[in-house]
Amino acid sequence: MPFIPHTEADVASMLAAIGVNSIEDLFDEIPESLKVHALSGVPTGLSEMDTNRLLRERAALDAIELNFAGAGAYEHHIPAAVWQIVGRGEFYSAYTPYQAEASQGTLQLIYEFQTMMTRLTGMDVSNASMYDGATALAEAVLMAVRCRRKGAQRVLVPASVHPAYRKTLHTIVAAQNIEVVELECPDGFLDPATLEAVHHASGAGDFSALVIPHPNFFGALEEVDALTDWAHARGALVIAVVNPVSLALLVPPGSWGSAAQGADIVCGEGQPLGAPLSSGGPYFGFLCCKQELVRNMPGRIVGRTTDLDGRIGYALTLQAREQHIRRAKATSNICTNQGLLVTAATIHMALLGPEGLRRVAAASVAGMRALAERLVKIPGVRAVFPERTHFHEQAFVLPRPASEIIETLAGQRLLAGYSLGEDYPDLGRDGFDSHRHGDALLVCVTETKSTADLDRFAAAIATAVA
Repeated sequence: MPFIPHTEADVASMLAAIGVNSIEDLFDEIPESLKVHALSGVPTGLSEMDTNRLLRERAALDAIELNFAGAGAYEHHIPAAVWQIVGRGEFYSAYTPYQAEASQGTLQLIYEFQTMMTRLTGMDVSNASMYDGATALAEAVLMAVRCRRKGAQRVLVPASVHPAYRKTLHTIVAAQNIEVVELECPDGFLDPATLEAVHHASGAGDFSALVIPHPNFFGALEEVDALTDWAHARGALVIAVVNPVSLALLVPPGSWGSAAQGADIVCGEGQPLGAPLSSGGPYFGFLCCKQELVRNMPGRIVGRTTDLDGRIGYALTLQAREQHIRRAKATSNICTNQGLLVTAATIHMALLGPEGLRRVAAASVAGMRALAERLVKIPGVRAVFPERTHFHEQAFVLPRPASEIIETLAGQRLLAGYSLGEDYPDLGRDGFDSHRHGDALLVCVTETKSTADLDRFAAAIATAVA
């Protein structure tokens, strides 16, 4: 959208209307000592030609031919039609659909998104997105504590949850006196057989919810049925953290448990659904729940109704949010949604359809298995959790620190993966131990990788560790 600045006459007219002489007068309450009058660190301006050359050179430095990194941000093929449609003015410039009579297109699209997410997750209700997957988990925890008012303000979170999600969770809930009890996962997953002992050893006692990542940060699948039954048997809610693409193959969270009671709240990162890897964002989170919990759900919900003439119409509903005069009684302080990313996700899922999404997921799983077979044949390279079933990510221990391997392959325009050393310093050849530090590499494969790509990557790893 082109930017049309105000003319000097426009500015003078507006200043005259409010009775000030200059724009600087609007900031006269700021002490002079706090004002910055010059930006000494900003270089001299460049011409358009020189600016284009500089940016091309910078872009060339970031060029990656093959990407085998995941860790919460995934490279999937995005049909060209997705962002061609998203970029249309009626989508690209749309913001908050407060006036239903003027926002039927946006509201219908959001309603379709909610419908798709409930079908993927097997839940009753979906909201219209969150900021990202990490804040979606934090909101899910806050929601669970609100729903279980009489229980302890305590949640159980396994170490197999994404480290960034856990950090965000601590930051958001700490000020609300909610205790986050982290459970160790020495075998790369939360073992139901030892959960009771771990639970008591942590001193957690009564708790509001158990968080279950599936697949978890290591790409491994958790024992979701046993974990769900364990939490429900103790009167706690189950919060599922999922990859939406994996749900094309895996049992949806709404059917977890021996009696198919299902998870109570489902959240995650929606980036794999049509959002490119754009230097870290923007992304969007999703949040779904059972019908009985809906009045504690944060964010926007679009409902479908009929008008006085019997025509289908859409409107925002159940808006218990702070900017609707709720203030301290608001369900959440999440103020907006990632509407543009939701638009892309909806179009992406509509173009692929259920079968297309299944093919994407199946190709990703097959690719990861094929790459694992190649990597474990390299001397000194072993899978960290070989006994677990994985989706499209897996951790491997290397004879050299993962950070060195990543740097070496970057020189070949290969993004080797994610180093687990900083987040899991005790992760070694036989799972978690205290003898090997920082040499585990988390590798991801999606449908974008061919057999030739897998061969090239395995050969590069073999050369790098030799």
